[in-house]
Amino acid sequence: MKRLKRNLNLFIVAVTFGATILTFNACANDEDIADVVAEEEAAEEADDSDFVATDWTTETHSKDADPNFDEVFEDNAVKRLDIVITETRWQSMLDDMTNLYGDFGSVSGGPGGGGGPVETVLDEEDPIFVPGEVFYNGKEWYRVGVRFKGNSSLKTSWESGILKLSFKLDFDEFEDDYPQIDNQRFYGFKKLSLKNNFNDNSMLREKVATDVFRNAGLVSSHAAFYTVYVDHGNGPEYFGLYTLVEEVDDTVLDEQFSDDDGNLYKPDGDAASFAAGTYNESEYVKKTNEDEGDFSDVESLLSILHDDTRTTDPVAWRTNLDAVLDTDVFLKYLAVNTVIQNWDTYGRMTHNYFLYNNPDTSKLTWIPWDNNEALETGNMEGALPLDFTGLNASDWPLIGYLYQDSVYKSQYDTYVQEVVDGAFNVSTMQSTYSTYASLVQPYAISEIEGYTFLNNSSDFQNAVNELNTHVSARASAVSDYLN
Repeated sequence: MKRLKRNLNLFIVAVTFGATILTFNACANDEDIADVVAEEEAAEEADDSDFVATDWTTETHSKDADPNFDEVFEDNAVKRLDIVITETRWQSMLDDMTNLYGDFGSVSGGPGGGGGPVETVLDEEDPIFVPGEVFYNGKEWYRVGVRFKGNSSLKTSWESGILKLSFKLDFDEFEDDYPQIDNQRFYGFKKLSLKNNFNDNSMLREKVATDVFRNAGLVSSHAAFYTVYVDHGNGPEYFGLYTLVEEVDDTVLDEQFSDDDGNLYKPDGDAASFAAGTYNESEYVKKTNEDEGDFSDVESLLSILHDDTRTTDPVAWRTNLDAVLDTDVFLKYLAVNTVIQNWDTYGRMTHNYFLYNNPDTSKLTWIPWDNNEALETGNMEGALPLDFTGLNASDWPLIGYLYQDSVYKSQYDTYVQEVVDGAFNVSTMQSTYSTYASLVQPYAISEIEGYTFLNNSSDFQNAVNELNTHVSARASAVSDYLN
């Protein structure tokens, strides 16, 4: 099948807010995108693998290129991605979602509260991948694996009748079916997440929180702002402002550790609390070395954490714990996470973090994940207080037991002060909020009904105002806590 060459036009929209003029990124011509859909529909009736990857270059598509963070995760830009999926494949995605979550737009009750760990209900399977085309900056990426992603956020958005759903992109998911895309990458990235900023009217939290973690010296994903257009047969439709997030089991390991051969876990379920008696290998979900049945690292962590030496010989307990868990990293993470407030993770919820056994140290290293509900007091019981009042230590022993130890508590307190002096300094953060809000505002308030969580344009500015108030309040809370 002869593939038509799509030419992309530069579409510049100048939007003025005060003295700021923002420029939209290069986007695809609607007629050209329509041609792609028509062509792909025809390809489904013919030989779908008969195409030439004419836009392929080493820098943009090859595994041989280093990840280009400046291109993909530019801080001071809102870039555009177009996703093209044939009508038939799009319908298969929707049908799959209906099988998983019921009819689109049939709202069900929200989550309830509770005093102990909240058990996450795992779906037996993720939504399906289908091949689609991705367009960016005048180039095409071919037969990219595209699926919806998320758990409660995906379910809630679907049931609420909002089609602004998060996507996962895997650029060589279908390489066995299409040899032309063997080891296809997007500027060096194999996997990327497009997060829909669920429950975040500012649409800044995911990006800002990942920045704060990395600025504090912790391993964390990069993130950037993108507008997403999807063409599933009716021309490009604006799905809204998204946050593109780097995947931990891809370039985060490759670029922020010297070796990516260690066990990577994404715990989910009761075992993710590390409470006594919760050990369950099926809930320590492996993202690397999946075929190897070695869970000895997490098993050792659970055993040492609950060893009697914690109270009878604290020095020995800390020595043994330090040998299996990078406690310094965890305590710094805990300080950042508690200062900025993030309720949707360990301490309230049994999910939204990774553990990586760093081959350089043979220690499990904590990696934060999924920060769209950070930077706010939070839902249900809310984010944990700085002194963890009300936390049941036996339910959440990685926090409770370490905070009860005088040495670890002193280390935590030191990091709390460092956070408000550095990565989460009030003036720095308010400047950041101002810059990012001005950058994304035209794209946020131009989202359309059915593809947005905003009720009106003022929701966006109100949410930004709340972020500014929040960072000042957190500085006062830290001062009260330490003094």
